[in-house]
Amino acid sequence: MRARARNGTTARASNSAAVRPSSLSALVLVLVLAVGLVPRTARAADVTIEPTAWQIVKQKSGPVNYYSVVTEDGLSFVRSRYAPPMKTAVLGYQVAEADRQRIKKVKWTWRAQALPTGGDECASGKGDSAAVVYLTWKRGLRYYTLKYVWSAVGQVGRVCDSKRNPFVAQDTVILQSGGPTGSWTTEEIDLASAYRRHFAGGNPNAEVPSFVGLGLMSDGDQTSTPSSADYGKFVLVR
Repeated sequence: MRARARNGTTARASNSAAVRPSSLSALVLVLVLAVGLVPRTARAADVTIEPTAWQIVKQKSGPVNYYSVVTEDGLSFVRSRYAPPMKTAVLGYQVAEADRQRIKKVKWTWRAQALPTGGDECASGKGDSAAVVYLTWKRGLRYYTLKYVWSAVGQVGRVCDSKRNPFVAQDTVILQSGGPTGSWTTEEIDLASAYRRHFAGGNPNAEVPSFVGLGLMSDGDQTSTPSSADYGKFVLVR
């Protein structure tokens, strides 16, 4: 049969019940679930540290800033050029408060350009390196720092120059040793694993404090020799 619509036109009546909007929404949801199309919560984007974001750590640095931002083949990076008798200078980056418990890994690229002659991070009075990357956590008033170095000599993986006091815990780790120079190398550090291995006796359940910052350094003040390195892309993985 035909029914008269309100606007005066005719409309064919249906023998089945009309699909209500709420029923339609439920049907769409069921179909989406059935085919697995419900979007998952996206992982927060990683943090890329721009070369210009590094700042001189004044309380740890001499008057000369021997770091600069260089661009080659479309890639921008930090270049260090230490020359004696300069005082050592350190660059730092502070992790945002909201990320200090969220960052899982740190990835970076670096390359040594000039190794300090006679430099040996594990020998007293010779602790110079072409490149250093500091990773630092903090709990209360105490800082925990891993000093990863590109040393002129030494066995890769060796840990030395450990410091422990109520306010500082620090280990030096030889991550790269010797040449070849001039070639980019990629590093990746799992923060929880590294902290627990060095500062919690390897306890896999130890609480990891806030990851607060990173640092860069090239030096040659103890050996009175030049050193140089390039620090490329740094990524904080959430």
